[in-house]
Amino acid sequence: MVNVKKAAIIGCGFVGSSTAFALMQKALFNELVLIDYNTAKAEGEAMDISHGLPYSHPMDIHAGTYEELKDAALIVITAGAAQKPGETRLDLINKNVAIMSSIIENIKKVGIEGILLIVSNPVDILTHVALKKSGLPANRVFGSGTVLDTARLKYLISRHLDVDAKNVHGVIIGEHGDSEVPVWSITNISGIPLSQFCELRGHFDHKAGMQKIYEEVRDSAYHIIERKGATYYGVAMAVARIAECIVRDQHTMLPVSVELDNIYGLSGLALSIPSLVGKNGVERVLELPLSEEEKEELYKSAKRLKEIIDGLHLE
Repeated sequence: MVNVKKAAIIGCGFVGSSTAFALMQKALFNELVLIDYNTAKAEGEAMDISHGLPYSHPMDIHAGTYEELKDAALIVITAGAAQKPGETRLDLINKNVAIMSSIIENIKKVGIEGILLIVSNPVDILTHVALKKSGLPANRVFGSGTVLDTARLKYLISRHLDVDAKNVHGVIIGEHGDSEVPVWSITNISGIPLSQFCELRGHFDHKAGMQKIYEEVRDSAYHIIERKGATYYGVAMAVARIAECIVRDQHTMLPVSVELDNIYGLSGLALSIPSLVGKNGVERVLELPLSEEEKEELYKSAKRLKEIIDGLHLE
């Protein structure tokens, strides 16, 4: 039986440990299991985070084994080779497909009833791999997708317009990577169309402004990796937000990476598409009304990933 107050993280690198810290601060779970091939690393992270519990929420944070996944409501997979300066997320494919396959084999031996949330990159490819190899239903295997990219978009628009980021409504879809697609056609500031609000703020060169913001969103990881070697805080907060939607059954629309079954006519791959997320995972994948240009860019993104998936020969 699933323990709704128990979660696990597989992989205790920068992303995994930051995610553990973010989940502790959210106070969503009573138990958090950290798993890593380097047991001492998992133990050290558990000890370090646990020392802050007197100032937070009572919680059992400890290093553990795959056997402890049986009753976990949420299993977050962050393990994998990190993206290096000059590398794209897609450059990580072969190394991280092998790592993901090994992890899924270990999970299958245990037999889990909870949700698998894939965070390792390239997240869309690895979500598809995890789904195919696990045999679990698609609603229980999905990726963090472009939840972080969407946050970056909202943040940069808010800075550009000097407005609360919570008032910015927009989304990035497609690949979590270089071919991601901003859905400008529905982006708004509390219901006011983006272009109209820009003009209220004295900005009139909309095309150039949107392109600049998009490029900064798309290339954010590269800029951060150049400066500090890795990205982890932003994605940890994105994962914590996804976890919150699951634990609190919020039915929130998030652009998670989901396996497509004739969504926009696309099937056989995972991409980030806005979906309703609640206690059972992905409740429904939503087709937003896209402009013709946005549809064309989404198909390009899908084609790029589908070619890679076909070359993996997973069937």
